[in-house]
Amino acid sequence: MKALTLLIALIGVVTAEVFLDERFSDGAVSTAAMRNSNDLIKSLRCNGKVFNFKSKLMTFSLPRPLPGFFIFSSSFDVAFAAWEKRWIQSTNKGETAGKFVLTHGKFYGDAEKDLGIQTSQDARFYGLSTKFKPFSNKEKPLVLQFTVKHEQNIDCGGGYVKLFDCSLQQDDMHGDSPYLIMFGPDICGPSNKKVHVIFNYKGKNHLIKKEIRPKDDVYTHLYTLIVKPDQTYEVLIDNEKVESGDLESDWDFLPAKTIKDPEAKKPEDWDDRAKIDDPEDAKPADWDVPEHIADPEAKKPEDWDDEMDGEWEPAMIDNPAFKGEWKPKQIDNPAYKGVWVHPEIDNPEYAPDATIGKYDESCIIGFDLWQVKAGTIFDNVLITDDVEEAKKIGDELWTATSKAEKKMKEAQEEEERKKMEEEAKSKKEDNEDEDDEDHDDDEPSKPAAPAEEPEADSGDHDEL
Repeated sequence: MKALTLLIALIGVVTAEVFLDERFSDGAVSTAAMRNSNDLIKSLRCNGKVFNFKSKLMTFSLPRPLPGFFIFSSSFDVAFAAWEKRWIQSTNKGETAGKFVLTHGKFYGDAEKDLGIQTSQDARFYGLSTKFKPFSNKEKPLVLQFTVKHEQNIDCGGGYVKLFDCSLQQDDMHGDSPYLIMFGPDICGPSNKKVHVIFNYKGKNHLIKKEIRPKDDVYTHLYTLIVKPDQTYEVLIDNEKVESGDLESDWDFLPAKTIKDPEAKKPEDWDDRAKIDDPEDAKPADWDVPEHIADPEAKKPEDWDDEMDGEWEPAMIDNPAFKGEWKPKQIDNPAYKGVWVHPEIDNPEYAPDATIGKYDESCIIGFDLWQVKAGTIFDNVLITDDVEEAKKIGDELWTATSKAEKKMKEAQEEEERKKMEEEAKSKKEDNEDEDDEDHDDDEPSKPAAPAEEPEADSGDHDEL
């Protein structure tokens, strides 16, 4: 019996490791690791089922159906130390390509859970992608979610992800590689800060017509794009909705539904002048005077020679009586019919398209970026069809991280402030000591006391 139990336990551990090792390669598995003082619990969601393995107690739970489906999940934490094996670096940019490094940054919530991939070199292109099991969102929602931390206080650089179909040559990914969706923040200077939401439709990339402002501080922020089967969408930042609508209205995928009627013309007798000149108004007789006149106080210089200097003319000055161009008063136009509106008709070239925002397959997600100032950390990449589960995961991940990392950064800043105060105080004391020494050196030395003369011997002065 003990041997059988041990065998089952061993099979369970091996199976768990196999699932963990394949979590990226088949794309249909997401993993979450929780550590405590006794054991490591690994929970796997695969094709709508959950399997739990507990490494010490070796207890197993039977599969149970789940409402949603995780297409891809990556949190780059210590459980995924081999992330470089699953993510492929593009070599397209050669020596100008930057390198991603694994780090939790200068301030964080949990040293292990908050590990992410960080851009590490200034003024570099970054190309990194990974593959997952092909997925179609024709009949399901598509949720694209990840966290971005511009720890370097970014001045110019991208912070977005791209979703590709299966035809992408990953080791040659570059800025012109065709993609399906591009989503995330992009910052370059104080006046150019936006969240990109770009869809590819019939081979052309279409930018959202609305302006969505990203977060531009140094903390971690959660970005979520939800595309629904009814062709509506939502953009969330830190799990708060910042924009929503329908795809057809907020992107220029299709021709306009209506156009101006080419047969319609403005009637010749249509008067669209709201005001007209008053026919009763007349220009005053003394209105027309020159704008400039000769200066009456100007005098010909006594030494002016007409033959040598030419005919003398006085300087010109503004005429105080000049009133400008005369215009008659304006009155309401009794024949005014209003502004003529060109009639519109249905556009024969317009046709609704139920395939907008829906793709037969997507199976690669990647970072294709340029950054002037490196230091951005990406983490918690998630693709799923379960909107509520994504929000729940986002809350659990981002809320805990955001509070903890702010607390750590504030503590670091307070420590730095105290250190600077101590250094300033020490420097001030050193300067005061130096001033005292200089003062001592500048004091004039006291003159030496004159030597006392010896008393005269009376025997030496008999002449007196």
